[in-house]
Amino acid sequence: MKLRLLLATFVLVALTLVQARPAAAFCGFYVSGADAPLTNDATLVVMMREGTRTVLSMQNTYSGPPQDFAMVVPVPVVLREANVKILPRDIFAKVDRLTAPRLVEYWEQDPCAPQVMYDMAPPAPAAMAAPEGAREESAARHHVKIEAQFAVGEYDVVVLSAQDSTGLDAWLHENHYKIPPGAEPYLRPYVEMGMKFFVAKVNIAKVKFERVGRGPEHALLSPLRFHFDAEDFFLPVRLGLINSGGKQDLVAIVLARGKRYEVANYDNVSIPTNLDVADDTRRQFGAFYAALFDRVVEKNPRAVVTEYSWDATSCDPCPLPPLDEQELATLGSDVLPEADDGNQGAGFVVTRLHARYGKETLGDDLHFRPAPAIVGGRESMGADGHTEQGAHPDSTNNFQARYVIRHKWQGAASCENPRFGNWGGPPNGQSPETLPALNLAFAARDANLESLVKSPLPEGLTLSRGQAVGPPHIPPSGGCAGCHAAPSAEDYATTGVFALGFLVVVRRRRNKRA
Repeated sequence: MKLRLLLATFVLVALTLVQARPAAAFCGFYVSGADAPLTNDATLVVMMREGTRTVLSMQNTYSGPPQDFAMVVPVPVVLREANVKILPRDIFAKVDRLTAPRLVEYWEQDPCAPQVMYDMAPPAPAAMAAPEGAREESAARHHVKIEAQFAVGEYDVVVLSAQDSTGLDAWLHENHYKIPPGAEPYLRPYVEMGMKFFVAKVNIAKVKFERVGRGPEHALLSPLRFHFDAEDFFLPVRLGLINSGGKQDLVAIVLARGKRYEVANYDNVSIPTNLDVADDTRRQFGAFYAALFDRVVEKNPRAVVTEYSWDATSCDPCPLPPLDEQELATLGSDVLPEADDGNQGAGFVVTRLHARYGKETLGDDLHFRPAPAIVGGRESMGADGHTEQGAHPDSTNNFQARYVIRHKWQGAASCENPRFGNWGGPPNGQSPETLPALNLAFAARDANLESLVKSPLPEGLTLSRGQAVGPPHIPPSGGCAGCHAAPSAEDYATTGVFALGFLVVVRRRRNKRA
């Protein structure tokens, strides 16, 4: 019971609807008020951890008709206004770009030029509702208690407790939440454990909409951040599959002082890095990386993939400036226990973990543990004269998913002892561009790795003639905390917003005109 209660403690919401297109659900469910279920392709959650304190941040991007919707999140205690805040929307885009797999281009330097040490990309310096009376009457009738009420940004928050899940389900319906069929059994364990229910309704009158191209309008909702204390550090994911339409991509980004994190109850694998790729990869980098990722997970169906682990205030190469102290505070360092040196923004390592799963294949929720430092994806040559591939133990976290287009020297080598293999920026003297792979849940998954990768693919990732990659079936497993519950190859990948525990995101129905 204690384990189940702790498991439910980490309830975080996360929802990123990128297009009005079929997709998979995230860690909870949400439905439209027009009898059409909404689904989500991708989830991005940013978590900060120190001691027993967890700070969970998620970004919400709503797509569809301009109707109100809400999030219903089981929580272990009554959250007060001080536990919840809204964040600037651009912080998630920045963290995503900083940690995303990256494509760089290098040019071979004049083999007869005086030898100099060329800094490829110097790390950036670290920068220091229903009417009140009717709602109360409905709550009493269904043995639901309104524990707290407050407003945060465009969210009107109500925190509920309930004596039984049937009453809670009825209350949500009666207060104009169209809960999908079969929701009551998902609510039941949380009610039985005495959990509270954080209901954040969105007042559509306070929300701005934007249209991207000819696509549907997207509501520009403020990201939400929660913080609470709990012994275990994990990310419940199974309950969010109630209305999954296929595959769900998850990127979990963990920030912690002085340490990286990995999953404790699944296998861990680092993505192959430092592969030289063909010039055409620039045009289809997202598809290239999606194909590589799928290939890795097909070989390691029990694994969550580490894509990045680095000091949060530096990067090399940098697609944009690294996180500064104020941005770390935005993501949660302002509510963490005080650092030993008193500097709340000091010493953070950012780890990017990538998973892809489906409704029928996800086993256990994701539990996290500290892990030793790793290095990889740097422009450092091994004894064989080639860049080292993969992750290696080290005293400092310097690992990234990095892929390189190399332009060989095309001019004459007129000196007596030309030195080839010196790589740097383009001939025009500009800094090499760093291209991140974003929105991978929507990337085409038909790239031909064998035609794009110029380096030898790591062992086990090369297809034999006529072989096709097909995800194996891994049956879902039970609820263990330390065992390997294996999600299958078709069940793990990138981007969006997540939830800790059971999150319900729904849109309020329009009241029918009298």
